[in-house]
Amino acid sequence: MQVATEITTFTCICCPLGCRLEVSFDEAGEAEVEGHSCARGASYAVLEATAPARMVTALAQVEGRLEPASVKTASPVPKGRVPEVLDALRRLRVAPPVHAGDVLLANVCATGVDVVATKDIA
Repeated sequence: MQVATEITTFTCICCPLGCRLEVSFDEAGEAEVEGHSCARGASYAVLEATAPARMVTALAQVEGRLEPASVKTASPVPKGRVPEVLDALRRLRVAPPVHAGDVLLANVCATGVDVVATKDIA
């Protein structure tokens, strides 16, 4: 049996149970997860320990309108890149009309992730 090199703890967000997860990696880099009640929790813990990512939601200015457009990333971006993505969204100005699902900023910050509108603005 190999000895764990590091143990990281998380609270699972996959369901309302909020399991306390412990992830450890052995010397060969294999992950072991304890405390999960389901397979989703185990997968979440390994991803969170190795490559954490977050959805980003924000508001973007709409030219000629007081009401901003609500936007989000189409999929999670690497957690360390969130401030850079938010800076790009602060500078974003979109022209109306805007429709929910429109790609407003493709490949934001070279992450491979698009930013899309979440509501219509005429």
